[in-house]
Amino acid sequence: MKPIDIFKALANETRLQILEWLKEPEKHFSPQPGEVSDFQKAGVCVSQFHEKLNVTQSTASQHLSILYRAGLVTVKRHGKWTYYKRNEEAFHQLKEMIGHEI
Repeated sequence: MKPIDIFKALANETRLQILEWLKEPEKHFSPQPGEVSDFQKAGVCVSQFHEKLNVTQSTASQHLSILYRAGLVTVKRHGKWTYYKRNEEAFHQLKEMIGHEI
């Protein structure tokens, strides 16, 4: 996790919105199919982001990929679907880094 990658990822309003939604996904997204219905376990499907952001699935995937490369979200595959969750440990480390180094 490189700080510059994290700050670049956070420097975009859409990505900040995604992270805010992922903090409490049950408040911001409709229920998902059976085996992945638990947001806390599975995360949120990329298709739900593209609908909520009103962008193409490709654009939503790009934003999520940047957040993933920065270490701010985790990814799980269920069949052909990709699900994203906030990486709370990364946020804890970021808070510690800012408090001690910056």
